[in-house]
Amino acid sequence: MAKTFYTERDIEDLHARGITSIDIHDDVVLTDLARERALKLGMRLERIKPNAHPADAPNEALIHRIKAAVLAQLGGRWIDPNVLDAVVRRVVAEMER
Repeated sequence: MAKTFYTERDIEDLHARGITSIDIHDDVVLTDLARERALKLGMRLERIKPNAHPADAPNEALIHRIKAAVLAQLGGRWIDPNVLDAVVRRVVAEMER
């Protein structure tokens, strides 16, 4: 899996879109300035256990891709991240039935 790099600007963009936390695992790299900016903005940096990597759970990877696509389509307009997460998880769960 390719690594995801976050810069200070990426953090500011995520925060502006209403993202309040970032999952950190072996394939996520934050620059020092990005880490500092995230903490100053009050964002949570949540370390995921190696065995709980999103790529290990197909549904989690799918949920992550869907949420990223929705946020990209919104073009920076604010959306409650908890609502987005709940809606996407419900749709994915319904697809499994």
